[in-house]
Amino acid sequence: MTQTINKTTNTPGKVYLVGAGPGAVDLITVRGAKLLEKADIVFYDALVDPEMLELCPQAIQVAVGKRCGKLSSAQQFINKRLVDAAQKHQVIVRLKGGDPMLFGRADEEIQSLKDAGIAVEVVPGITAALAGAASIQQSLTLRGVSRSVAFITLAQGTENITPGQALQPLSNPNADTLVYYMGRKDAALIAQQLIEKSLNQNSNTPVQILEAVSTPRERLWTSTLEELAAGKADQWFDSSSPALIMIGEALGEKAQRAENSERPSSEVDNRLQDGQILTNGRRRA
Repeated sequence: MTQTINKTTNTPGKVYLVGAGPGAVDLITVRGAKLLEKADIVFYDALVDPEMLELCPQAIQVAVGKRCGKLSSAQQFINKRLVDAAQKHQVIVRLKGGDPMLFGRADEEIQSLKDAGIAVEVVPGITAALAGAASIQQSLTLRGVSRSVAFITLAQGTENITPGQALQPLSNPNADTLVYYMGRKDAALIAQQLIEKSLNQNSNTPVQILEAVSTPRERLWTSTLEELAAGKADQWFDSSSPALIMIGEALGEKAQRAENSERPSSEVDNRLQDGQILTNGRRRA
């Protein structure tokens, strides 16, 4: 394997795939923020908040964003730029929205770097589904209601599609709670097919749609699969904001009330507080 090395250190740099989190600047991990502070060059996604780049004013900043339906960098070109950067710089950060290992094409970048003999490390981030659940304060799992969660995307890279190949609009994961990433343009179709084919969802299943999770632009649409299937959310969507579609009984108010009613009394047992404190000697006895 032939490899060009850094002229000043005779050692190629290291690439860090860093999760930027769901949107809010202060939701990046401490490790991720520290890497930005010492990065020589940063390749960042379209969904990364511009304020996050203020954490790396010393770095060369390169936009390599990929947005559905818009002109964007081809994945192979991004891979090559990361490899080339490692020949010139010591700390290279590939800043990805959410978590790098979920719908982030990280496998392709990691493999390209490893094939070139370049060290790579992944720094996880908070994915949008977890940030969304935190924002609406409703768990994706719920005792007696939801014991499984599926994260799904219908998006596929166009470079992986052969001419004439038909895209499957929807698979039917067998999970209690479903979270769809990048599903805005197919929202009604998703709901229609779930009502027709799913074992766990029906027309009355609660739906929560969040846009721009964790940012000041965050918006929430709450309804049912039936309303979603009828296209009631189509005009609500903002095409400039990433949307997260969450579906499942755990997301409904009825399920939350049932969970609360099953909890034991909140009365605190004060016996330990009121009891006599024993000396170390008496404890040992």
